[in-house]
Amino acid sequence: MSEPTRIALVGATGMIGRSVMELAVGREDVRLVALSRREAPMPEGARMEMFVADPANWGDVLKDMRAEVLVSALGTTIRKTGGDKAAFHAVDHDLVVRTAQCAHEAGLERMISVSSVGADPHSTNFYLKTKGEAEKALTKIGFKRLDILRPGLLRGTRKEDLRPLEGLGRIASPAMDLLLHGKYTKYRSVHASLMAEAILSLAMRKTQGKFLHEHEALHRTATTLPRIEG
Repeated sequence: MSEPTRIALVGATGMIGRSVMELAVGREDVRLVALSRREAPMPEGARMEMFVADPANWGDVLKDMRAEVLVSALGTTIRKTGGDKAAFHAVDHDLVVRTAQCAHEAGLERMISVSSVGADPHSTNFYLKTKGEAEKALTKIGFKRLDILRPGLLRGTRKEDLRPLEGLGRIASPAMDLLLHGKYTKYRSVHASLMAEAILSLAMRKTQGKFLHEHEALHRTATTLPRIEG
């Protein structure tokens, strides 16, 4: 049996990060190590480590992890920052890029970053512009493999950071998805558990290059994750 892929996860307290931790339970082909600013409950049966540290010290922690691939599920919302765009940019751009740089300096050669559908550094929408600028910065760091994931509306259960408008969107998304075809397919909603499947599948890939994954590609990638017995 080949050695398991060692994954460093940042953003463990969010919906996608939590889904990745849950999916890793019982898998022998991955070893998950989470890095967070605050403690987060780990799934029952999880065999993983979690380091809690100030982001200013994440570089040192990443060196000790000796991981192969960085998974970044970092992100906040304008609403959560109280409308402070600078605070939003500090997380969704600055922290994402700085963590990636630290990981690369620590010897990690691959990265998977969760972005957003519509991300564009030239967008007039602040959210999409920030996401696009972060993507552009990540491509310049020098990872041997970089996977950027662009999901539409995320479906799943948030234990914290409840977002009323997003909740309404999730209720309406099945009907809305049916109306999205062709070039608009990429805007369809996606479940956090499927995102986790795509992330673990991509974490095991060592082909070099830069790859962008939107709705249909995320679904295809999720189906390639090896299944475990039991």
